[in-house]
Amino acid sequence: MNRRTEIKTTEIFDLNQMDSSFIAEVKRRSGVDISLCWHCQSCANGCPFVQAMDYPPNRVIRLVQLGLRKEVLESSGIWICVGCNTCSIQCPNSIDIPAINDSLRQIALEEGVAVSEPNILNFHRAVLQSIERHGRSHKLEIMLRYKLKKHDLFSDMTVGLKMFAKRKLDLLPSRTKNIAEVRRLFEQKSTV
Repeated sequence: MNRRTEIKTTEIFDLNQMDSSFIAEVKRRSGVDISLCWHCQSCANGCPFVQAMDYPPNRVIRLVQLGLRKEVLESSGIWICVGCNTCSIQCPNSIDIPAINDSLRQIALEEGVAVSEPNILNFHRAVLQSIERHGRSHKLEIMLRYKLKKHDLFSDMTVGLKMFAKRKLDLLPSRTKNIAEVRRLFEQKSTV
């Protein structure tokens, strides 16, 4: 357990701030029965990114169960999760933790909660913008947009050059045949 996690484990929560409807909202949005969690910590033991999180996956679920909306939506764990499903595979109840985190991120964005990991959100947005524009992702464009937003163009330039040399980065994006269909998907989402 790293220092960041240790700080959060000793934190005391104000249970007067409980939102009793929160668990139902997360269950409805994610389609996952959060009450099945035994808090055995198998998810945390399997997560390759748990050391970077303020709350491990099982603790995020517990905070949702307790209705501690603010603590959950402001946590870094919901943003650091990459959706690899290692936690769900480890879980004896096959709880789909990435689906829960997706729902929590959506709620946080809808409610205007300050995102604890803005660089991760910026990266997600760069990927989506590339898909909307070209129908698929264009790695070079994603990297450039992300690095510009972060104001950090040169820190990993050598990695980018190696990827380019190995033909992992195309200068020009490839496009899907039916770009109008992809753009229609984005239009539908923006009107919801």
